[in-house]
Amino acid sequence: MNDKTLSIQDYALLDDAECEARIEAAKQKLGKRVVILGHHYQRDEVFRHADLTGDSLKLSREASHSEAEYIVFCGVHFMAEVADILSRPEQVAILPDLAAGCSMADMASLPAVERCWKELADVLNPDESITPVTYINSAADLKSFCGRHGGIVCTSSNAGKILDWAFAQREKVLFFPDQHLGRNTGYRKDISLEEMVLWDPALPLGGLTPEQIRRAKIILWKGFCSVHQVFQPVHIDNFLAKHPDTRVISHPECSFEVCEKSQYVGSTEYILKTVREAPAGTRWLVGTELNMVNRLAAEVKPQGKEVHFMSPTVCMCSTMFRTDPQHLAWVLENLAQGVVVNRIRVPDEDAKLAKLALERMLQVA
Repeated sequence: MNDKTLSIQDYALLDDAECEARIEAAKQKLGKRVVILGHHYQRDEVFRHADLTGDSLKLSREASHSEAEYIVFCGVHFMAEVADILSRPEQVAILPDLAAGCSMADMASLPAVERCWKELADVLNPDESITPVTYINSAADLKSFCGRHGGIVCTSSNAGKILDWAFAQREKVLFFPDQHLGRNTGYRKDISLEEMVLWDPALPLGGLTPEQIRRAKIILWKGFCSVHQVFQPVHIDNFLAKHPDTRVISHPECSFEVCEKSQYVGSTEYILKTVREAPAGTRWLVGTELNMVNRLAAEVKPQGKEVHFMSPTVCMCSTMFRTDPQHLAWVLENLAQGVVVNRIRVPDEDAKLAKLALERMLQVA
């Protein structure tokens, strides 16, 4: 450890108010040398310090075009990896807390996906018949896997266009790690539920028969976002029974049944745009992460709009919540002293192939 490195233990007991003052002082000292990115799901105490806010891909792209030497991503691990992949060589990507991961991304590991690919080869030739598609919410080595096998990355906003491209390459798609985004997107592309099968990596051949694999159009990985699985169809039914004029909007990481009961389905940016542009006086039931819903509710309240969190049970992204003011102050004050902590660096070969898969996506979408 560098002699000048400040220890995170020195920040653990600082209160948020002191951290806020120290964050602002460090930002002022660093100036344009640093850019702080705040994902929509981030807690308010951190989100307020962000220079740029949005979803993960948008933030990484904007940061890569900034003057900043240091990109501090207040999000989770895969987001900082994308920032590193898309950034210029002289830029450094940093994650304030290395424990801020993504449980859904962790549900698909490279060894498990490679084993799936080998098992599929017992039934057909995957390199000739299957296009691998990974949600951006995945590790860099899975994006690299897609780059190596003629595949592509998608986001929740462009998944439809990406599926069109994928089917133009080959007859089938292996979609990971989120089964719900894959199923909801496929269904809206007129692919029946029977043509979408679920691959369970814990079972031989994913728990499928060779005939099921041959007949499938989309092979969905058994992964999910725990936050978006909190929402249930009964939550919509109960709310509409009290407020039948409510407009329901959900993220496509929600279950198929929830999305089918929603009038609007789309990404975080889509949800924000739709509610912001809605007529004054409208009421909305929103199926996505709590921090974002609460901020949106406060933003549109002066317009007479009411925004409600879909679930009666409070649920936020616990791994995103790990990034707190204490970790942000620690990272920034170290940078102000010329010390980089918690750098995220994707190995060169993985970065090269992952960038190829990302660039395919950007060209298509």
